Amino acid sequence: MKTKKKIWLILTAVVIVVSIVGYLYVSCRSANTNISVTIENSDQIDKTAQTVVAIRDIGQWEFLSVACEEMVDTTRRGIFSDDHLARIYYGTLRIGVDLKKLSDDAITVSADGDSISIVLPPVTLLDQRFIDEANTRAFHESGSWKAADREALYRRAKEQMKRRALTRQNLQNAEKNGREQMEKLLSAMGFKYVTVSFQQR
Repeated sequence: MKTKKKIWLILTAVVIVVSIVGYLYVSCRSANTNISVTIENSDQIDKTAQTVVAIRDIGQWEFLSVACEEMVDTTRRGIFSDDHLARIYYGTLRIGVDLKKLSDDAITVSADGDSISIVLPPVTLLDQRFIDEANTRAFHESGSWKAADREALYRRAKEQMKRRALTRQNLQNAEKNGREQMEKLLSAMGFKYVTVSFQQR
């Protein structure tokens, strides 16, 4: 009688083990199915991330340059005579985008990889040191002037050049050039349909 009871207990244990193994096998197959779907989606995520990195690596991209010449002067009133200081400044202002500022969600790639949409940072002045100091020359100078006086003229020339170069029309032309150049770049990267826009300034 004891022998039959042992056999029954062994059979019961085997049935329980087989049931557990079967349940785990079905669970693993279900989990693997979910994983395969995730892997398919990650391919597109990887392509988008790689595109973001590739475009960021370009760094600053100039779309328009504006050459400026400014004459700035100042007068200091004296008792017997006035002192005058006038200087001519030359500079080239580069307008474009700094692609290192491209946000992670700025690029959207379609599921089939044919289409891409990109939102670029706003066009801006790429370099604040645009005055060619080596070519700056005195136009007229009388009296004694300090370095601070010349620095004040330099700052005035800089602001006047910025007002002259960073006009609405020039910024729009820079955007137009940038859109065309970016479309060519992304088409060369294999995208058939490209949409390029800019963040609001």
